[in-house]
Amino acid sequence: MNAAPADQIRLLDLQAIDSKLDQLAHRRRSLPEHAEIDKANADHTALKDLVVAAEAQKGDTARELTKAEQDVEQVRTRADRNQQRLDSGAITSPKDLENLQHEIGSLAKRQADLEEVVLEIMERQESAVSRVEELSARLEHSTVVLKEAEGRRDASFAEIDTEADKVKRDRETVATVIPADLLKVYTKLRETQGGVGAARLYQRRCEGCRTEFSITELNAIKAEPADKVVRCENCSRILVRTADSGA
Repeated sequence: MNAAPADQIRLLDLQAIDSKLDQLAHRRRSLPEHAEIDKANADHTALKDLVVAAEAQKGDTARELTKAEQDVEQVRTRADRNQQRLDSGAITSPKDLENLQHEIGSLAKRQADLEEVVLEIMERQESAVSRVEELSARLEHSTVVLKEAEGRRDASFAEIDTEADKVKRDRETVATVIPADLLKVYTKLRETQGGVGAARLYQRRCEGCRTEFSITELNAIKAEPADKVVRCENCSRILVRTADSGA
């Protein structure tokens, strides 16, 4: 392939622009905020799960407390009813009186036991409520942390994208004056050679792969016509000759 020396040199300008775009893309992918957001998201998700579990425990305890209080009320109602029968004097049989008094005593013990259960459940309910409040506060804070990290990321995105848009406009200006066939080869090489399709031959060295050419190899390159598109035998990149090439 042949191309005017000026067009080959323009490849170096294009390569510099493309390398800049690659750097910006890498910078965009490697923002520290990405790791912050990943961690914040993980923390947020874990806290949401904990809040759901705590809310469920709070609800279970509330239902348990309601049931226990109902049990106490049932026993208290029955004891009150028995006490009223006893106080009324309607029961005259000694055996019936003894049985009723025994039942009132049993109900009193049962009520005391159930009230202890209610107190224990109330303590657990209080603990469950506190746990929900604590986790909800932490979840709210994690939301703020996540939003702040996303805000910093988006601000960095905007800054990088603005710079990238300018560099892309510069690229278009340079690329439009490079012959299509030369640009096609350069583009294909960029895809296969780690983003570098053209490299300067500088003082006997390929700046793409850092290979240093022997005097014989350099003389062979020097013997090629100025418009000959030379390729590095080591890395296959387009080797652009300049006044500092030594060839």
